[in-house]
Amino acid sequence: MPSVDRRTFLGSATLAAAASAAGKTTSAADDPALPGKTARTQFAVNVEMWWRDLPFLDRLREAAKLGFPAVEFWPWRNKDIPAVANLAEELGLEIAQFTAWGFVPGMNDPANHDAAVREIEESCRIAKQLHCPKMTVVGGNDQPGMTQEEMHDNIITALKRVAPIAEEQEVMLILEPMNIRVDHKGHCLYGSPDAVRICREVGSPMVKINWDLYHMQITEGDLCGRLHDGFDQVGYIQLADHPGRNEPGTGEVHYNRVLKELYEVLGYRDYVGLECRPLTTELAAAQAVARADVW
Repeated sequence: MPSVDRRTFLGSATLAAAASAAGKTTSAADDPALPGKTARTQFAVNVEMWWRDLPFLDRLREAAKLGFPAVEFWPWRNKDIPAVANLAEELGLEIAQFTAWGFVPGMNDPANHDAAVREIEESCRIAKQLHCPKMTVVGGNDQPGMTQEEMHDNIITALKRVAPIAEEQEVMLILEPMNIRVDHKGHCLYGSPDAVRICREVGSPMVKINWDLYHMQITEGDLCGRLHDGFDQVGYIQLADHPGRNEPGTGEVHYNRVLKELYEVLGYRDYVGLECRPLTTELAAAQAVARADVW
C-alpha cells in the first residue's frame, strides 16, 4: 500500500469533516484505506481502466482490498470466466456488468443481427456463471450509405429480436450511447434522447440504457435534467470526470450534486460504474470517489 501523501491526507480529512457535518459517518471516512465502503452510492470499479499493469485476477483482488463491493469489465472473451467467478465469490465481489456486444460488427446493420442473437445467447450463459445481472451492448459505428435514422431503426430491430432472450434469462441488456467529440467519432449513437427513444420503442423491461455520465456531459450537459427526462429507461450508471476521463474532482462535473440527485431524488440504488482512469494512484482515485459520495 503506497504511503499517504499530504493531498490524500487532506482529502480524507475533508471527507470525514463533511460526513460529520451532515450528521452521518461513512466507513470510508472512518478508514481512508477502505474508500470503497461508501455509505450511499455503491460503486463498481472498472477493472479494465484501474490497475492496468496487473494481471486481470489481481485487479479484482485490489478492488476488494479497497473495500469496493463490485467490479465491471469489458468483453468476457479471452478471460478465464470460471476463475473470475470463483475469485469474485471468494472475495465477496459482485460482477455488476460486462460488455456483451461491442462496436464492431455493428448492431445497426441488419446483416449482423443473426450474429447478435447468437452472441447475446452465449453472453447470457456467461452472465449466469458470473451471477451478473446486466450486460452492455453497443449500437455500432457508422455504416456507409445509411442515415442515422436508418441505423437507429436497425438497432431497434436488433434489440427487439434479442429482448426475449434477455427476458427469459433475466439478464438486462444496457445500451450505451457514446460521445463523438472526444472518444468515439464515427459512432452512430450519442446523447440521451435517441437512446431513450430507442429503448422506449423496444419496450422491454430488460432493455435499458447504460447511462454513462461522462459521455452525456460531453454530448449534452444538463446531467440532472436529462436524467429526470429519461430515468424510466436508466438501467445502469457510469461516471468519469471531464476533461481527462479521470475520477471525480479532477474535472468540471460536480459529482456530489449529481450523485445526490440520483440517490435522494430519483431513488437510484444500483451500482455506479467507475469507468474512469485514475489520475495518479488507484488509492487516491478511490478516495476521491468516496468524497463525491458525501453531501
